[in-house]
Amino acid sequence: MNLGEKIIDFNLFGVDDSYFSVDSINNEKKIVVFFTCNHCPYVHAYEERIMNLQNEYAESVQFIGINSNDDKKYPEDSFEKMKERSNIRGYNFPYLHDSDQKIAKLYDASHTPHFFVFNKKILIYKGKFDDNWSNKSKVVKTYLEDSIKNTSFNPQDTFPVGCTIKWR
Repeated sequence: MNLGEKIIDFNLFGVDDSYFSVDSINNEKKIVVFFTCNHCPYVHAYEERIMNLQNEYAESVQFIGINSNDDKKYPEDSFEKMKERSNIRGYNFPYLHDSDQKIAKLYDASHTPHFFVFNKKILIYKGKFDDNWSNKSKVVKTYLEDSIKNTSFNPQDTFPVGCTIKWR
């Protein structure tokens, strides 16, 4: 997926036992689609930061987490384990299962986490959350938050940092 392209809609089953589609989101909200999973230490390091951003910008942004990992080779990423993790961590965003990995392929996602930010459903940012996954206090560049809060944000593409998506 390239900057400037229109969001690719999907209809995926979530841990709340319902289907979720980006078409259901108000066009005035920015949308953050991010590919994630249960077992990756990079995801674990960012979970709280992701939830904090969703809380802070709830009026203007909708975060959507998608797990596309092969749950046969990585049972920790099974749908039941997704439900458990979401409940334990108290996710404040839809957490969806891309069981056939189709959406991850359409988005050209490569890592967990890998973020895609859409303004009026046009891709304006893709890549990493910030410049320091392991130590929040040493973050200098807040790429994702900048793309959310700045109306004059210039489209940007940074290489995601995290575990690779576990393909079948």
